[in-house]
Amino acid sequence: MSGTPGGRRIAVVLFNLGGPDDQASVKPFLFNLFSDPAIIGLPNPFRALLARLISSRRETGAQANYALMGGGSPLLPETRRQTEALTQVLTGVLPGDEIRSFIAMRYWSPLTEQTAAEVAAFAPDEIVLLPLYPQFSTTTTESSLKAWREIYAGPGVSRTVCCYPEASGWIEAQAEGVRAKLAEAGDRPVRVLFSAHGIPESLISKKGDPYQEQIESTCAAIAARAGLAEGAWAICYQSRVGPMKWLGPSTPDAIAQAGRDGVGVVVAPVAFVSEHIETLVELDIEYAELAHELGVAPYLRSPAVGVAAPFIRTLADAVVEALSRTGAAPYGPGCRADWKACPRTCERRAA
Repeated sequence: MSGTPGGRRIAVVLFNLGGPDDQASVKPFLFNLFSDPAIIGLPNPFRALLARLISSRRETGAQANYALMGGGSPLLPETRRQTEALTQVLTGVLPGDEIRSFIAMRYWSPLTEQTAAEVAAFAPDEIVLLPLYPQFSTTTTESSLKAWREIYAGPGVSRTVCCYPEASGWIEAQAEGVRAKLAEAGDRPVRVLFSAHGIPESLISKKGDPYQEQIESTCAAIAARAGLAEGAWAICYQSRVGPMKWLGPSTPDAIAQAGRDGVGVVVAPVAFVSEHIETLVELDIEYAELAHELGVAPYLRSPAVGVAAPFIRTLADAVVEALSRTGAAPYGPGCRADWKACPRTCERRAA
């Protein structure tokens, strides 16, 4: 692909966590995950030793879960489809420019180092850093962007889309999925459970992580767009690990509460934009089995947004808006920008 003579060379870098390609990749993927100081805050060599221990202990169980999805994670193929769809939209919106989109995964290939080299070889005039995490967190967005800043040494003026918790197309794509599952439920009473990946509460109280507030902002916006009445939906958090106190209530607890209240559930993943182990195994298998045991029926799950047109259009709009400014900024509403970990807050402090 090439733009017209005189056009800009624009690199769009999409960030996600990544996932193992096959059974052999599971252990090194887990090691990379738990080696991240954003996940385990111990200094090295203690962090590396602990990461090696955890990845060894979890390898067999994780391999069994990935085997349920064919042996590896579908995250990279899904992200490639999103990248292709985004590039197509941007090429139509910016016909005079040469647009190339790249994928940088945090814990498995294509790793940030590989992608940084590819972007540098492209020699862009402009770079837009676009995390595929709608809500900012130190454990995802900050970790991915920090790795990029430490590695990338090529040309191009960079700017960052740090979050988009209430961006219109993202909200509409989520609301469409919820409405479809509510229609499937028919006249059976159900509660919509917005399930987000959990994080330890200490990240909010000590690090000033805006994640919980942005999750709440996202869920309120989806509920309004989907026409949900007050009391017809709730927020919960999944994937808890370790002894620390995590954000709650947990998704299993929310499913149990629905059982006690005599209603079914529609579970909507509100922090994931692609299908992967947390949706296809945790939500679709483990929590579905829990719901069955507790008599929670129906148990329905709305899909991740994937390449839904409203979502891809939102990503394209975010890129175009970012090209008109510098630094880091959110796209759309939903960010107060006054949390300690917020990139814009950090930029103001450094100015």
